[in-house]
Amino acid sequence: MPTTRATRDGFRMSDVLVVALIVIFAVLPFPDETFRTTGMLLIPALAPAVIIPFRRRWPLAALGVSLACVVAVAAAGSISPSALLAVAIACYAVLDGLGRRIGVLALGASVVVAFLADGWALGGDLFDSTALQFILIILLGAALGDTARSRREFAVAMTERAERAERNRDDEARRRVAEDRVRIARDLHDVVAHQIAVISLNAGVASSSLETRPERAREALTTVRSASRTVLADIGGLMTLLRADTDADTDTDPDTAEREGELHPQSGLADLDALLVGFRAAGLRIDLRSPHRSLALSPAGDHVAYLVLQEALTNAHKHGRGGTATVALRTEGAAVHLTIVNPTAHESSDPPRAGHGLRGLQERVAAVGGAVHFGSEGGVFSLEAWIPTAAVAKP
Repeated sequence: MPTTRATRDGFRMSDVLVVALIVIFAVLPFPDETFRTTGMLLIPALAPAVIIPFRRRWPLAALGVSLACVVAVAAAGSISPSALLAVAIACYAVLDGLGRRIGVLALGASVVVAFLADGWALGGDLFDSTALQFILIILLGAALGDTARSRREFAVAMTERAERAERNRDDEARRRVAEDRVRIARDLHDVVAHQIAVISLNAGVASSSLETRPERAREALTTVRSASRTVLADIGGLMTLLRADTDADTDTDPDTAEREGELHPQSGLADLDALLVGFRAAGLRIDLRSPHRSLALSPAGDHVAYLVLQEALTNAHKHGRGGTATVALRTEGAAVHLTIVNPTAHESSDPPRAGHGLRGLQERVAAVGGAVHFGSEGGVFSLEAWIPTAAVAKP
């Protein structure tokens, strides 16, 4: 019966040693004649030497032949040390190759057969000390085989665990890279997209007004220049963050955290007036309703609220119709409700396709425990966001 272990063809040095021991025990002149095998008894005494080299491939067959030789010699009134030694070696192979369940059953059968065969050869003396020594050798061989199998399985388990840990590390590294790519894309959009939109729109205004309204063109070009400087400064700060050696997962000292915080674009609702001035200068008429200047938002929530307004007004300026937008801020229970409404260039009521800006906005709001809803109906696009207030209101 084949084993699960991979074996190489041909003999090993251990096979040569095992065959030599069986032959030596078969021809060795023991002081007690009961353990001597002479004449025709040498055939069953030496027969295990033929099958025992194949014990790894057919361990049960090797054990069965060895036990048969033990019984054959015992029937002649002698005990074969070589056959009993072959039984111990075969038990080692069974426990090592076939597992503990089959090995224990084979060991139990072998001990019973050897014990009864020795008692038969000794005329009923089942507890002869010399014969019991061979029973102990059989048990020792089985124990060594079980130990070898356990050590091999432990080594395999440790190898698999190390490989699994390596795969997990690779998966975690890929996940972190993916998250960093999303974060970088989101930060680039927040930092750059708004200013690029302002530059594009004002460049168009300047181009169309260059001959008819030169003063309007100069104002637009001034806005373009200011927005260009802003976007260059923001990109420089973002590149500094990307090149920083500080690990985000480790604790940093307050000075380092403060320096990094200065590089992040952390605008809030306190900068709402400046934001509206920029859009109004670009030609977007904004109706601000029910403004609140003391909304109890956390720093993260305050920044996200600013980003919601920035993204919605940018989309209204780029994709809206009529150059108008309505902004409303109010408190609803434990959340701040922001509503931005503007006419759309198309009358279709199909839901808009979420681009990178809206998708990133959804992620930002979800990160602070809020929700976003946007849609277009009857030629009007609306975006609503609910941002939870801070647990403790700002003083």
